[in-house]
Amino acid sequence: MKKVLELLKNTIILILITVMAGGLLGFVYQVTKEPIAIKEEERKNEACKLAFKTADTFTEVSDFDIEQADLLLASKGFENTSIQTVYLANSVENTMLGYVLTMVSHEGYNGDISFMMGISLDGTIEAISILSISETPGLGMRAEEVIVSQIEEKNVDYFEYTKTGAMTANQIDAISGATITTNAITTGLNAGISYFDYLVGGVENE
Repeated sequence: MKKVLELLKNTIILILITVMAGGLLGFVYQVTKEPIAIKEEERKNEACKLAFKTADTFTEVSDFDIEQADLLLASKGFENTSIQTVYLANSVENTMLGYVLTMVSHEGYNGDISFMMGISLDGTIEAISILSISETPGLGMRAEEVIVSQIEEKNVDYFEYTKTGAMTANQIDAISGATITTNAITTGLNAGISYFDYLVGGVENE
């Protein structure tokens, strides 16, 4: 009988500890939920701002369908590129200026390359902001330094990379020794342009 009472006592203690721990976790979650959400919103806006500098606010498209977007891109020959999120880029007066797309290219030398690209409603590439890249130090890791400035404020149907120096508006001078990285980003840009054409109802790129 004594052992049964001891077991019952220990069980009750464990239950009380579990209930108290659960209540404490719930309290901490409620306290930190709003600050975390605010920080996440700030981080998102900062990343979008780098890709679309003239916009003031960004609204995520809540009904964006990743699977549908993947199917569309695959039908256009972009099987190794996906779009993770779509944001509306707005002016301070809340007028829509264009889109910010979060692109992921699966063709990087050492893994996925993720970047945001801003596209105004007239099709101009505002800028891109590289979010993650794991390429060769000194080669592919120079992508932001070498490529970003080459595509800003360009309005072209597609991009192509060259090893002999860019001669036209749609050419990207490849990173020396890192053509795989250059190709991955170029393909991601073209996939984004193709999806943008779909969003605005234009003629989709082949």
